[in-house]
Amino acid sequence: MRVALVHDWLVGMRGGEKCLEVFCELYPDADLYTLIYAGEKVSPTIRCMKIHPSWLNRLPMIESHYRYLLWLFPKAIEAFDLADYDLILSSSHCVAKGIFPHRALHVSYVHAPMRYIWDKHGDYFGRDASFISRFGMSLWRRYLQTWDIRSSHRVDCFLANSRNVGVKIEKLYGREAAVIHPPVDRDQFSISSALKGYYLIVSALVPYKRIDIAIEAFNRLHLPLKIVGDGPLRARLERSAQPNIEFLGWVDDETLAELYGSCQSLIFPGEEDFGIVPLEAQASGRPVIAFRRGGALETVIGLDEWSPATKSTGIFFAEQTADSLIVAIKTYEQHKDRFDPVFIRQHTAQFGRPRFKSEIADHIERCLRRHRGDL
Repeated sequence: MRVALVHDWLVGMRGGEKCLEVFCELYPDADLYTLIYAGEKVSPTIRCMKIHPSWLNRLPMIESHYRYLLWLFPKAIEAFDLADYDLILSSSHCVAKGIFPHRALHVSYVHAPMRYIWDKHGDYFGRDASFISRFGMSLWRRYLQTWDIRSSHRVDCFLANSRNVGVKIEKLYGREAAVIHPPVDRDQFSISSALKGYYLIVSALVPYKRIDIAIEAFNRLHLPLKIVGDGPLRARLERSAQPNIEFLGWVDDETLAELYGSCQSLIFPGEEDFGIVPLEAQASGRPVIAFRRGGALETVIGLDEWSPATKSTGIFFAEQTADSLIVAIKTYEQHKDRFDPVFIRQHTAQFGRPRFKSEIADHIERCLRRHRGDL
C-alpha cells in the first residue's frame, strides 16, 4: 500500500507537528508533502521522511513571509500529484485537506478549519493588522471560504482533534468527524521538587493567543512571568511589559520541560481549538489557569468543579479580560495547596502518545475496510 502524508507547512514543532510525528512512525515509508519545509526546525523523526515541498518553498525568505501568501496556498496544495497512492493521511489546519486524492482513500486529521478566514478572522485581520494585510484579505477571503468548503468534499473520513473542532467541521462542511485527541509525550515531562515563583506562558505571539491580556494582568500584579515563544507581536508586547515579565523566545525541549516543572502555573489566555500546551504543563504536575472556552474545557478540570471525589487540575476565568484573569490568579494564590501534582500528571495519561497512535491506526484500518467494501 502506497501512503502519502500531507501537512500544511513544516517550519517548527508545535502541536500539529507532534501529531505528524506519530503519523510518520505509523507509516515510515510514506512520502510527506508540505507547502514549506525548513529541515533544521523539525524533529529527526520528520526530517528522515521522504519530503516533497511545494514550489512555494523556492521563493526567497518564504519561511518568515509565508503568512502573506495565504491566497496562493490552495493552488500550491492542488499542484501535488498524488495519483499513485492508495492512502492519503492529511494533517490540516489550513489547506492540507484540499489535496486531490484521485483513487486513494483520504483521511484528514483536522486541527482546525482554516481559522484565518472563519472564526478567528477578526483576530488576524482586525484593526491591529497592517493595511496591506487587511486589504489583501478583503480581496481573497470569499475565494478562500468557497475553496475551503468545496475542497472538504475531497475528504473521505474526517478526524477532529477535539469535540470543539468536530462541531466546527459539522457546521462548516456538513460532515461528521470522529474525535481523537492529540498526544502529549508524557515521557518528556516530569514533576519537579523545586518550584519557583514565576508563572509561565508558552505560545506563538500572534493576536488570537491574547498574550496582551496576561501582560496587562501581570503588569498590575507585579508577579514574575516568563513567556516562551516568538511571533509578529513580540516587539509590541515587549514594549508594553514591565521588568517582571521576561521574554525567552523559543527554547529547546529540555529547557522547556524545566520551565514547566518549576513554574507556579501555566497561564493560557487564548481560545484554542484544542491546545497541547496545557497538557504539557499538566504532564509536569503543574496546574493551568485558562480561559473558559475551546479545547481547554476538554483537558482541564477546573477548581470550581472540585469535590472530594474529583480533584482539580486548574482554574478557569470566564471573561477574556485582564480583570477576570487577575481574579483567577488570586484564587490560585489562595488555594495553591489544593493542587496535587501527582493527580495532575496522572490526569494526562488519557492523552498519552501510545493511546493516540493506537486510536489513529485503528480508525484508519476501519476506513480502509469500508473503502474496500469489506464492511
